[in-house]
Amino acid sequence: MGLGGYPGVSLKRARELATEKRSVLERGGNPLAESRKAAEPTFAEAVDLFIVDNEPAWRNAKHRAQWSMTLGDAYCRHLRPLLVSAISTEDVLRVLKPVWQTKPETASRLRGRIERILAFSKAKGWRSGENSAQWRGHLDAILPARRKLTRGHHAATPFADVPALVARLRSADAMAARALEFLILTAGRSGEVLGATWDEIDLERAIWTVPAVRMKAARVHQVPLSPRAIAILKGLAETRRNDFVFPGERKDRPLSASSMEMLLRRLKAKPVTPHGFRSSFRDWAGDRTSFPREIAEAALAHTLQGVEAAYRRGSALEKRRKLMRAWTDFLGGDASKVVSLAVA
Repeated sequence: MGLGGYPGVSLKRARELATEKRSVLERGGNPLAESRKAAEPTFAEAVDLFIVDNEPAWRNAKHRAQWSMTLGDAYCRHLRPLLVSAISTEDVLRVLKPVWQTKPETASRLRGRIERILAFSKAKGWRSGENSAQWRGHLDAILPARRKLTRGHHAATPFADVPALVARLRSADAMAARALEFLILTAGRSGEVLGATWDEIDLERAIWTVPAVRMKAARVHQVPLSPRAIAILKGLAETRRNDFVFPGERKDRPLSASSMEMLLRRLKAKPVTPHGFRSSFRDWAGDRTSFPREIAEAALAHTLQGVEAAYRRGSALEKRRKLMRAWTDFLGGDASKVVSLAVA
């Protein structure tokens, strides 16, 4: 084993270290193993090291925040001060049992992330033996099967009722109304719309390009914009306050994630979520139009497989442009009038 390089370690210090290591050998110990043991981190330190090593492969800062939160004091207070080699199955169960049945999705993520940290520690030479957080063939023999999630679908407005709602949005003097109508017109997700920035918008070509980092499938998505969507954007450009297309009240921040839900409640709309309008669009495309299924799926940025994936290229954008114009016509046409918003 090495003892350090000169001049960082002097000849005198190297002799002292060599004597210490020989004494370990004489009593039957392993000086190399003991040296590595001294550098072993706690669980909290191993989490930090894991995040540093893996962060470059993550799509955004939100991913880091999720790992830090689930493996922080909120759930792993008991594990964090322990050396990684000392973490037993009982230690892991102490963390998981309180949330295993009450928060099944959180518990599943938590177990998986603890397993990753312990596997990382083993690869670094800090642990040996079985992974204490392993599910198959280990924890599955101790913990009961998790309750299945009952997500259901996002509440959606029947497509026949959407035009009436859009008419009400067009008369509303609110940024949330502009954002929600734009979301309906483009069949976009809330996060994609609220996070839209002006550099993603090409008014001349009538295209909104959502970068891969903001897409669920991690692929760039081009959205053809109907004349009505362009009218909304041009109206907002006149009172532009920051880089976000739909700015919020806070400086240099977009409209809040809850703004559209709150607007729907104020309008006393039927139980519905902004995401549900994607279902409204898909039902309309399937029931009222002859556009191919793959074009409607591409408009929703759903990942396509096999032959359908070919529609990601070539004429797909123009076919989708015709689809989105037909959707806009169904919603009430390309009304040119856009309610102007006063600059705060």
